[in-house]
Amino acid sequence: MILIEQCAASNAEPGARLVLPFDARCKSRLRTRLESGEEVGLFLERGTVLRGGDRLAGNDGRVVEVVAAPEALMEARSEDRMLLARVAYHLGNRHVPVQVGPNWLRFAADHVLGDMVAGLGLPVTELVAAFEPEAGAYASGHSHGIATTPGARIHQYRSGA
Repeated sequence: MILIEQCAASNAEPGARLVLPFDARCKSRLRTRLESGEEVGLFLERGTVLRGGDRLAGNDGRVVEVVAAPEALMEARSEDRMLLARVAYHLGNRHVPVQVGPNWLRFAADHVLGDMVAGLGLPVTELVAAFEPEAGAYASGHSHGIATTPGARIHQYRSGA
């Protein structure tokens, strides 16, 4: 079994792929399998959320690429940004992970949430796609910042001034 305890540099060439749905990418301790079928054990820093494209360092020297698995999702689309914001508020109020895109919101397929969103005035469609929800305002796991050392991530905060 390959053991993974740390991230690798974001530009490291992967030799294996780890395909996981979002809920599994939120676990810092996980026994699973690479795409090849080989068993892998993840022992990452608590609170780590893996994102598609992340690189991990195996104890055997291999670099493993994280791939966001396709999942059953619901999508709400609208040109009305106020309505999208309202729906995002109600989903967030229920602590539902939400992926935000241009004129759309995606969340894990759930008929109760779909009915709520439709009741708020947005049509809901079902789809299967990779799920990369927002990390949250206080999250420290993922950013699109700069890597200063293999696996290190720095959040870049900018003031409105």
